[in-house]
Amino acid sequence: MNESGAAGPQPEPGDSAFPAFHAGRCGGLAELDAQVVRCRACPRLVEWREETAAHPRAAFRDQEYWARPVPGFGPADAALAVVGLAPAAHGGNRTGRMFTGDASGDFLFAALHAVGLASQPTATHPGDGLELYGVRVTAPVHCAPPENKPTPAERRTCRPWLSAELALLAPGLRMVVVLGAFGWQALLPVLGETGWPLPRPRPAFGHGVRLTLPGAGQLRELNVLGSYHPSQRNTFTGRLTFDMLVELLARAAGLAGLGRPGQG
Repeated sequence: MNESGAAGPQPEPGDSAFPAFHAGRCGGLAELDAQVVRCRACPRLVEWREETAAHPRAAFRDQEYWARPVPGFGPADAALAVVGLAPAAHGGNRTGRMFTGDASGDFLFAALHAVGLASQPTATHPGDGLELYGVRVTAPVHCAPPENKPTPAERRTCRPWLSAELALLAPGLRMVVVLGAFGWQALLPVLGETGWPLPRPRPAFGHGVRLTLPGAGQLRELNVLGSYHPSQRNTFTGRLTFDMLVELLARAAGLAGLGRPGQG
């Protein structure tokens, strides 16, 4: 028997079996996050995140990049999860915190703050004092991918981390906001694997599309709400405005039973 109580050798961080082996054995989010950070299961993503760190943008050349998988961020008893797709090469891959240090994160956290779900509207680095109220921010892929496009195989390899994270959040989780069509496509199979029954056919992504999944076993009913991703492509063109995102997050907070927790 090994130290985790499982028979046989444990997969090493660079083994493709590492996420599937370790994720479901984690007893809490702190343990899960520590295992996520060790993962090297996708060679292309490992190479890209480290190559990006070795050649930083000029504005960040005096900074040391995180250059590892980026764990989720937010309290363990969150009622609302916000799920993106993957960290940005010069955002989360640099700072080590989801949606921190890039324009998409600036837009998202300002909206969360406007709804009362974040202590401040800015997110620059892990020690900046930002707190989330009842919200955890995470992603189906924890490493920055080239061109912001993880492969289907990379999404499948990383999937156990998100499944385990949602399972650990499940006792209090009531609502998931999914940012973007790629995130929607990646999340739905994870929800099915975690135990929530999925409808057939699966609904297409759209801004404001709501999916209600019935409870099953120890899982409670879960609402899923789609939102356009706060990428600069969407925000600069007006496809997603600040007011649109604030309205959607306020709706999500209401469905999660959060009200305005940051307002006392």
